[in-house]
Amino acid sequence: MIRIGLAGIGFMGMIHYLAAQKLKGAKVTAISSRDPKKLAGDWRGIQGNFGPAGTQMNLSHQKKYERFEDMIADPDIDLIDICSPTHLHPSMAIAALKAGKHVLVEKSIALDIKSADAMVKAAKNAGKLLMVAHVLPFFPEFAFAADAIKSEKYGRLQAAHFVRVISKPDWSNDIDDSSKTGGPAVDLHIHDTHFIGLIAGVPGRVYSNGITRNDGSVEFLTTQYLYGDNGPAISCSSGALNMPGRAFAHGFDIYMEKATLTYHSAGQPLTLLTKDGKTKQPVLSGGGDPLFAFTKEIQAAVNGVVKGIEPDLLSGALARDALVLCHKEIQSVNTEKVVIVG
Repeated sequence: MIRIGLAGIGFMGMIHYLAAQKLKGAKVTAISSRDPKKLAGDWRGIQGNFGPAGTQMNLSHQKKYERFEDMIADPDIDLIDICSPTHLHPSMAIAALKAGKHVLVEKSIALDIKSADAMVKAAKNAGKLLMVAHVLPFFPEFAFAADAIKSEKYGRLQAAHFVRVISKPDWSNDIDDSSKTGGPAVDLHIHDTHFIGLIAGVPGRVYSNGITRNDGSVEFLTTQYLYGDNGPAISCSSGALNMPGRAFAHGFDIYMEKATLTYHSAGQPLTLLTKDGKTKQPVLSGGGDPLFAFTKEIQAAVNGVVKGIEPDLLSGALARDALVLCHKEIQSVNTEKVVIVG
């Protein structure tokens, strides 16, 4: 049994806690929060842009720690699941790794590349796993797309366009604070750069244009990922410009040699259009459960701990590359030039 210590009880911490209830071979045995009310199980003030609202929780079977340092010193914990704001990820993850714990840390891995590199190095030095919770590849629609591209069942990937747009978050002070999250071009858009890196690798160059906030962070951008003459031709639009009536929308159009995949959460279910003129909607697992992908994500981390092998989809290096792409795109927005990724 893998014993999980959950650090940070905001919206994402609550989602991880609920998703962990369906894990096999693991359970949350400890919780860390600086808020005495949350340690007592009063999660009624927690809300987000999907899933259930917070409620009164029965935490009688979990150890409670006000200090994160005390939780990572607990010898009865195997895996630390960090759901704190992004600016705290490096210090917390490195401390947990040095304490001999495996770590699953919510995306984004960090706010800057230097910190991300330090986290990856700390995991290597400690001989422990650093896994970054990028949940998008575990969503059924994106998992289907990634498998189709990787297997080349429908031929080579030729082109794709991704969309991810939210309304301005009004349910969390932290998530709308660019100093803690990096702004939408990091905190939101990194879902896309991670998935693009997964299916196509890191591009040689990027070109982005966008809209910046008063604090200098990028609120919305559209990017072309430049892989060279042989492609693929990939682009993405992402940011926080939606109106409250449609608080969140994401999706894609993916073009392969023998098929097109299209999916848009605002009304277009995953649809496969093949070269022979046929159209079908693939049967997907999950049954519409908003926590399904998070359970699969945390289960992958648990399986990684059991096997002692970093899961590909939770790779710290892949998460670090996704952060690099975000920063290169922000640089392109600010300079209005094509930027070499390196």
